[in-house]
Amino acid sequence: MDKRLISDSKWLADEKLQTLLAALSTDGEEARIVGGAVRNTLLGQTVTDIDIATTTEPGETVRRARSAGFRTAPTGIDHGTVTVIADGRAWEVTTLRADVETDGRHASVTFGRDWRNDAERRDFTINALYARADGEIVDLVGGLPDLENRTLRFIGDADTRITEDYLRILRFFRFFAWYGRGRPDAAGLKACARHRDGLERLSAERVWAELKKLLSAPDPSRALLWMRQTGVLTKILPESEKWGIDTIGPLIEAEQTLGWQPDPLLRLAAIIPPYEPA
Repeated sequence: MDKRLISDSKWLADEKLQTLLAALSTDGEEARIVGGAVRNTLLGQTVTDIDIATTTEPGETVRRARSAGFRTAPTGIDHGTVTVIADGRAWEVTTLRADVETDGRHASVTFGRDWRNDAERRDFTINALYARADGEIVDLVGGLPDLENRTLRFIGDADTRITEDYLRILRFFRFFAWYGRGRPDAAGLKACARHRDGLERLSAERVWAELKKLLSAPDPSRALLWMRQTGVLTKILPESEKWGIDTIGPLIEAEQTLGWQPDPLLRLAAIIPPYEPA
């Protein structure tokens, strides 16, 4: 994996993005790209969203962005997130944070300046990679070797990460479907199985949003298999327990042979029993 790829990325050279990063990185402050944009660039995949982490608190983020000619929207300001807008593009800028209290769905946070603390509160190592404005990668949790090996691993203790937000169970399998290789991380699998009852606390909308993304992966069959093995699939789709997931393989093969685009609803229909009117 060539770390220099991030420096050569067209999106990182964007004049507006560099202006914003510069505005947020003066007088002892610093802003870095974080998460999916860094991960996908290193994997040679398309970058769609660019998220920024910064030491500036939300009010200062707004002041600096507006002074640099950007518009702002307080989309998640209580949790430190400000959306910065220019020329029809938007960047989510979030102040470094630490969790004060979590209940499995929501978190109370405090703002901070410690990059390691900010990294360690995130979900997976491959999602906690930072890039400075010049493209230098900052890895504080071992994300680079995991990305190299296509290993999806919770940061720190898997049980702790999951009980902070039970949606992370579904995110574990979703990210494995898109980026994982081989067998999923054993500690992560066991923790997902132990805490699967926590999924009952999530809304149907949140569950479907994650499942839809998982089912949109090029080949989600291995992720679905491990979801079934851990009891997670039965928890969110009890109809699938007796029906099974055997039809997903032939469906994916047909998609690839016939050039069909992945259809998450069609794939969902393949793993639940057909409707039989009473």
